[in-house]
Amino acid sequence: MEYLDFEQPIKELEEQMEKCQVIGNESDVDMTDACKKIEKKLNQVKKEVYGNLTAWQRVQISRHLERPYTLDYINSLAGNTFLELHGDRTVKDDKAMIGGFGKIDDQSFLFIGQQKGVNTKMRQYRNFGMANPEGYRKALRLMKQAEKFNIPIVSFVDTPGAFPGIEAEERGQGEAIARNILEMSRLKVPVIVFIIGEGASGGGIGVGDKVYMLENTWYSVISPESCSSILWRSWEYKKEAAEALKLTAPDMKKLKLIDEIIKEPLGGAHRDREMMFTTVRKVILDTYKDLKKLPTDKLVEKRMNKYLAMGVFSEK
Repeated sequence: MEYLDFEQPIKELEEQMEKCQVIGNESDVDMTDACKKIEKKLNQVKKEVYGNLTAWQRVQISRHLERPYTLDYINSLAGNTFLELHGDRTVKDDKAMIGGFGKIDDQSFLFIGQQKGVNTKMRQYRNFGMANPEGYRKALRLMKQAEKFNIPIVSFVDTPGAFPGIEAEERGQGEAIARNILEMSRLKVPVIVFIIGEGASGGGIGVGDKVYMLENTWYSVISPESCSSILWRSWEYKKEAAEALKLTAPDMKKLKLIDEIIKEPLGGAHRDREMMFTTVRKVILDTYKDLKKLPTDKLVEKRMNKYLAMGVFSEK
């Protein structure tokens, strides 16, 4: 288990707990009371640490290397029914953006999302989850197919942002993202969005009838580091930037930019993956059950009105 800087007190106690259990199992010494005391202290420290997380600490948890990624969710939800589809039919297949059809129980869904990669080699292969224009266009192509066959869409957002390379801009990065936002707002099928890690710019696939944020994720137009480098010409102020950006799930809920917050296992989604998968599965099925009752015109109208109501403006 990888531990973050602020999790060191937890790491020490968990190591003590492990040693206590080993001694108890491998010797005749009764370590029951000692283990119980350590466990009590461990639970107390966990509640103190995770109950008072700063915005920057939540950003760190959202980037945890053992946190489940898009494919982990899809494989758990759809299993061997998932069929990944490739290519934007214009340039190439973007490995940072994945998409395909699969089933939860007997209901078909289109699953799309960014995939970061689980090790250094895979992260390079997936471009660290940063999509090029062809990635967004692949996602849109698949969403249009889902609409054609009346299949609901589930989107998993987890990206530090769109790829900022010159070649991406030459191929129309901004237009591709803007086109996705426009088209997603008027899709004639239910769209359910989950922010499962980093939600920079909504990943270009973040428009939905229901937008959920996992408890330890962030959602903003820019990362704290990039914001710090622009405002202070240095990454040293990333903690201050994280606070100022109001990018945490509670901030987003308060600002009415998302619909609900999904509680994670204590310490983050990586602490109990199966529990997280089960929770997301239930949310998907319950949400779709409600959304499918709406007539198509009402579904689209309600989605559009939701986004039109965001923000503050005045008329003169």
